[in-house]
Formats: sequence, C-alpha cells, structure tokens
Amino acid sequence: ILGKSFRRVSFSKGSQRLFALLLHATLVSCATSGPTPEQVKTETEKLNHYFQKTYELWVSRYPTYQTYLGLKTNYGKLDNYTLAYEKEDHEITQRHLKELKAFRYDWLTEAAQLNYRMYENRLKNSLERWKWRYYGYPINQMFGFQSELPSFLINSHSIENQQEAEAYISRLNEFPRAFSEFLQSYKESEKRKILPPHFVFEPARQQIKNMVTGAPFDKTNKESPLLEDFMRKVSALKISKKEKSELIRKAKDSLRTSVLSAYKDLDHYLAHLQKLTNKNHGVWALPEGEAYYNFRLRQATTTDLNAEQIHKIGLEEVKRIQEEMNKIREKVGYKGDLKSFFQHLKTDKQFYLSDTEKGRKEYLNKTQQLVSQMKQKLPSMFLTLPKTNLIVKPVESYRAKTTGIAFYEPPSMDAKRPGTFYVNLYSMKDVPLYKAEALTYHEAIPGHHMQIAIAKEMESLPMFRRTGGNNAFIEGWGLYAEYIPKEYGFYKDPYSDFGRLSLELLRACRLVVDSGIHYKKWSVQQAIDYMTQNTPDTKREIENEVKRYFVIPAQATTYKIGMLKILELRQSAQKTLGSQFNLREFHDLLLTNGPLPLSILEEQVDQWITRKKKMVL
Repeated sequence: ILGKSFRRVSFSKGSQRLFALLLHATLVSCATSGPTPEQVKTETEKLNHYFQKTYELWVSRYPTYQTYLGLKTNYGKLDNYTLAYEKEDHEITQRHLKELKAFRYDWLTEAAQLNYRMYENRLKNSLERWKWRYYGYPINQMFGFQSELPSFLINSHSIENQQEAEAYISRLNEFPRAFSEFLQSYKESEKRKILPPHFVFEPARQQIKNMVTGAPFDKTNKESPLLEDFMRKVSALKISKKEKSELIRKAKDSLRTSVLSAYKDLDHYLAHLQKLTNKNHGVWALPEGEAYYNFRLRQATTTDLNAEQIHKIGLEEVKRIQEEMNKIREKVGYKGDLKSFFQHLKTDKQFYLSDTEKGRKEYLNKTQQLVSQMKQKLPSMFLTLPKTNLIVKPVESYRAKTTGIAFYEPPSMDAKRPGTFYVNLYSMKDVPLYKAEALTYHEAIPGHHMQIAIAKEMESLPMFRRTGGNNAFIEGWGLYAEYIPKEYGFYKDPYSDFGRLSLELLRACRLVVDSGIHYKKWSVQQAIDYMTQNTPDTKREIENEVKRYFVIPAQATTYKIGMLKILELRQSAQKTLGSQFNLREFHDLLLTNGPLPLSILEEQVDQWITRKKKMVL
C-alpha cells in the first residue's frame, strides 16, 4: 500500500503497536467512510445529465414521438420500422445499461437512487422483451398499424402554418415506405408461425376500407377521415384561398397515390394471412406460448404473481363484488336475483339515452358536467392538482365499431394539446347512464388525466419518469380513482354506485378470463359465457372485451392487481400511522412520483411511513 520507496524505520515495540493501530484505523476509515456532500452532488448531477442525454437520444430516433411530445422537429417524417433499426435500439439499450452501472449508486442522493433503479428497471425490461420481439399482434381488431398512422396525424399533427401543412402532406407521402418496412418486419412473425386469432382479420380489413372510403378515393360527397382532418385544419389558417386550395390539391394527390397504394399492399398481405389460420386461440398455442404469457404477466403486473394465482384472485373478487351488488339490488327494492337484475338493467329504457345524435350529444354533455363537478371537489381530495386542460370527445367513426368503450389520450408536454377523454358512442346500449360516473372518474379526473398530467408536470423528475408508463400503476390508479369519489359523497344514486361496482366487477372478471384464455386454454365462447353469466354488460360489449383479451395478453390483469396493491398499501399506512395518516398526503406520494412498478411503489410507501413516524419522535 505504501509503495516500494517506503523507508524502514526502527521503532520500539510499543511504537510499532501504536503505528499498526493507527495505520489500520486509517485504512478502515478510508474503506468505510461515505462520500462527501460534494461527491454526492457531483455524482447526482452527472446521473441527471446522463438521463437527459439518453432520453434525448431516444426522442431523436422517433419523429412521431417528437410530435406526441409537442415538438415540431422532423415534422414531415414518420418513424423507421425496419428490423435493423429495432436491432439498433436493442444495442443502444445494452450500452445504456452498461453505462448506468458505471455510476456509483452509494454516492447518489435518495431521490437519484430511485431514478437509477427506475431506469435500470426500464432497461432490463426492454432487454427481456427482445427475446419476444416477434410476438404480439401489431395488427388487430382494436388498433394497429392499419389505424395507427391516421390516428396519429388526426390527433397529434397540428397545423398552425403553411409549412406544417406541407409537413402533413410529406407524412402522407411517407406511407408507402413506412408500410413496406412494417410488412417486412411482420413477415418475420409469420415465418415463426406467430399469427393472431382469425377473428382479427375481418375488422382490421374493414378499418382499412374505412380509411380509403370517401373523397378523394371515390365520388361520394363525404371526405375520407384524413382528407376531412386536413381540410379542417387548413381552413383555420390565415392564408389566401388560393394557397389553401393548393394545399388541399396536394393532399388529395398524396392520398390517391401514396396512401392508397400503401393500404392496398397492407390489405393484400392481411388477405394472405387470413387464409393461413382459421383458429382463435390464446398465446398458449404459440411457440413457447406458456413462457411468453408468464413474461407478459410479469411485465404487465410488475409482480411475480403467476397465472393460477391471478385466476384465483379474480374468482374471489368476483364473488365479493357480487355480494356488494346484491346489497344495492335489495336497497332499490328489486325482488329478483342478481342475474335477473342484470337483465333488468340491460332492458329498462330509463338507463339509456336514445341511439340518435341528440342522445349522443346529451351523453357528452352529462360527461362534461361530471368532470366540472369533480373539478370543484378535487382540492379537498388532493394536494397536487393537474394544470393541463382536459377535453371530452366521441371516438371517431372510422374506428368506433371495434374500439373499447372509453380511453384516454395524454396531452403533449407543452400542454398545447390537451388530455382527451374519448367515449365510444357507436352504440348507446354500451354506455348506460348508471355507468357514466365511474367511467368518467376512471378516464378523466381523478383517474388517468389527473395521474398522467401531474406526472408530466413534475419538473423535478427526469423525463423518462414523467413520460414513462407502468400499466399496473396507471390502470390500478384508474380503478382506484373510480372508488375514491364514493368516500367524498359521490355516487348518491344507488344505480350509479351499482355502475361503479359493475365496472369493478368487469376488472375482476378480466383476471379470470385473461388467465382462462391464455393459461387454461379457454375458447372464445367459454370466455363469453363466463362474462355473460357474471356481468350486466351487453352482448356486443362482452364480445369486444373477450376479443381484446385474446390480442393483448395480460394487459387486462393490470387494473385489479394495481388497485388491490394501492388499497393494501393505504390500509397498511393507516394501520401503522393511525391519527398521523393523511389521505391527501398519501395520494400526493402516489401521484408526484410518476407511475412506479408496484414493488418499488411499496418501498416508497414504507419509506414515507418511516419518515412520518420519525417526525413525531
């Protein structure tokens, strides 16, 4: 340690012992002493800079994500969909994990250590997904490449000047290249016999037809979805009529050539795939299907729960919720059993608005009223409130038939594009009034909009946490957000409270049916029968739900698993802290940290409990 040049000096035995003790103490001190405050500050700053640098790299690789964030860079381009580019992503991820490990974890602040672990978790999940890169169904009846790019242009590509209109047209001209790259990638899945259920193809091909129906593709008076969107956006520009007409002419040319040819190629390939399979099966039927489903469950729930455990939890929750439903059935004076009460709810006209434009408008107005009422109550329920605006819109006609009942589209980072709560009014029988409250609280406030907008607004967090997603937390919070208002005097109408329970029941059934399909090898009909016997939902809604579980394995399990964990952590904190427990502070802890994996969320709650206890001492 001292080096070869150390000169021997003669000491007495006592001096030698003293020197040895001093040397040992010095070496131990050097080995065990923690970093200085300056070292912690420097290492943490380096890590934060690294997060920003790597995030900017990822953003720079994806033009559509740049637009989603509200940036106007690469505004006329679409993404690269080649396998080679995907491999580059994988190699970058490997490099980033190696670089991350070079940081001294023990030299970071507590907040930076959490950021480190979150980023490490994100990178490792991405690397684990690499093995399964040919799995999944990028074309399905709900969403996919056939509707992804039009939805992106319609909902994210704003046009504020002539150059941005030209960029929209440029993106239309990119369709053939993007579709060709996508098809080459999809053919690798076909080679490995990883094909979607047969029921996917007809609605997916119908969506293609919807995109190329109307002007300028035919002589009907109605514009196609993309032309209608482009004309609406251009009409608002402060330019001459001649300039507007020229832009619209260019867009029509691009639609007739680039867009139409791309969709023809895609439809031709889907027709080919449609002939290869006549079966509807869970992922158990795919090569290494059982291992793939286990992987999907781990990534979706961020827990180690296996399919059998999830199935059992689902059965228990279905039983518990139906017992609560029976109490409300008795409260409203209904004499029949729960199953006949379900039928009563499906058929009694008092629970539905008319299946007309007037009825649809009334439903949207009711939803907006619910949002306004909740906004007034939020300060008494939460400490941190979202600043970003929220709007309510009906799902567009070109995708309404096979899209879910409701969903949320996040805002841009600059908040110029608001958060959007989409409600599907294709069939008014699917949106009974008694479910309106719970549905709105889940998708809007205090659900998805509140959670996602607050995360985006947390400037103290690195960007990957502000924009990232952990489904179990996000959907768990959404389902928990349906429950919270009951504690604050909402759901005054017992039928609305029944609606809350019916949506919770749906999420419990999802645990049973998702694991039933992919683990217990249930058929489509078995899954439909279970849902029909146990929920008040309509036939069309149940069929859409079941088919959704087939094409997005494990995702449907995240709602109930996430909610149960949040409730478990809340109850634990209440029990431990007693009168010290503050529900608004607990909610703030969950919302201001961004969406965490459930295991890390539990650690954060435990640390919060410890800090609260120390404050009293």
